[in-house]
Amino acid sequence: MAFPRKYLNEGEDVVLDLQPHWWVFSLPSLAVLLALVLAVIAWDTFLQIPLLVALLVAAGWAAVVYARWRSTEFVITTNRLIYREGMLSKRGVEIPLDRVNNVLFRQSLFERMLGAGDLIIESAGESGQQHFANIRKPNAVQNEIHRQADLYEQRRAARHSAPADSIPDQIAKLAELRDQGVISQTEFAEKKDELLRRL
Repeated sequence: MAFPRKYLNEGEDVVLDLQPHWWVFSLPSLAVLLALVLAVIAWDTFLQIPLLVALLVAAGWAAVVYARWRSTEFVITTNRLIYREGMLSKRGVEIPLDRVNNVLFRQSLFERMLGAGDLIIESAGESGQQHFANIRKPNAVQNEIHRQADLYEQRRAARHSAPADSIPDQIAKLAELRDQGVISQTEFAEKKDELLRRL
């Protein structure tokens, strides 16, 4: 399920929209399979009812894990990192890219084979360090966070270094607004006097 655009700010785009690695389904799936095999083997014995109950419990566990998986999102946008989880009650973390100090990833040998791992993001502010488990390709995600943080910084620097209009240009624009009826002659005169005092 794609991250809803209504949660994005103006001019913000989604770069990565991830859900946890499929590995989270391994234990519930194994439990369902084991309960199913045992239920089939012991179908005509006194264990039939307890094993059917065990199968239902395992299937319920798998359904809960799937619902949690569907409701967990790790999103990288052009401005921030967003993590949301929860089916009924929600929990979320948002870290602006300019607050990210360091991104670490951790993988065991088995997780490397699967392409899963954990991310630890250190940020400026009260939250300090955030741990995100079961991230797909955490080293690629780490690189993308650093890349987006650099791009964000470049965009911000370009905005601050953009040359401001000269005072004569600003007066000309005010005159256009006055001629279009957007501002009154009095407002034009007041703003023009204010700009001329800056010369």
